[in-house]
This record gives sequence, C-alpha cells and structure tokens, in this order.
Amino acid sequence: MNCLPSATLLKSNAMASIVKEVGETFFTLYKGFSVTLRTMFRKPTTESYPDVPASVQPRYRGIHVLQRDENGLEKCVGCFLCSAACPANCIYIEAAENTEASRMSAGERYAKVYNIDYSRCIFCGYCVEACPTDAITHGHNIELAPYDINALIYRKEQLLEPWPPSKS
Repeated sequence: MNCLPSATLLKSNAMASIVKEVGETFFTLYKGFSVTLRTMFRKPTTESYPDVPASVQPRYRGIHVLQRDENGLEKCVGCFLCSAACPANCIYIEAAENTEASRMSAGERYAKVYNIDYSRCIFCGYCVEACPTDAITHGHNIELAPYDINALIYRKEQLLEPWPPSKS
C-alpha cells in the first residue's frame, strides 16, 4: 500500500483551500470592477434640483392637499374617516358646524382644525382612500426637510388648495 503520510495530506488540503480562496477573491474583484468599468463611461444623470424642480412620477405620494369644490368651498366635511384610517395616527381634526352666515364646506360640518404631523406620516395613502368626498389627495411637493421638528406639523392653511386656482 502506497499511503501518503498525514502531514502531506494536510498540506495538499491547505494548498487547495488557499487556491480556492484566491480564485474566489479574483472572481469577486472581477465582478466589482466590471460594474465600475461599465458605468464609468456612461453619461451621468444630473438633476439641477434647486434651480429646476425635481421630476416625480404621476403616482408619487407627496405632501397632502386639501381640495376645494368648484365654488371654492372646502370638500372636507369633518367626518374623521381619514384620521381613523391612518395607521401612524398623525392626522388631528376638530370639526365645527356650518352656519348660513359662514359656510366653509358644502356639508353640515367642516374641519375647523386639520393638522398632519409629517414626522409620523408614512405616506401610505390610506387617508386618501378613506375620504368619501375626495377632500384629501397626495400632492407632488417633495420639500419636507426642515431644521425644526415643529415645522413638520402642517396646519389646514398650509394644506388647503389656494383659491382662486392659479392659471397655469
């Protein structure tokens, strides 16, 4: 019987393991550098954000907008369904009754206070889906990075669509 001593067998196993590791390392380096070399000569995609507004997709969920009807009245009737549907509990509403002297919405009530805390909002869209009057929608504003966390609480005046609508 021609058996190799165990020390020689261990050396050959160690050598095979080292060769395998070196091969895997070079393969990994090849994969990484191939990505780098492929993209190095492409034209870069640049956005001139402060000068030109950023482009967003049509289904982008940005800062909410409280809509108005064709007469300029608020669509929100203070039903609290958006607040109830919100999993982050970031919508706060206080409802008040409409009077003939001061009519704010077409319904019996309107949202006297309507606040959204964007430090908690996850932009899930459940509030938009729950609204029976389509009063709340997602806008396309992406600028939501203040220095003060209290500035992330948007009030009704900030969310309400301007009236009369701008002619753009």
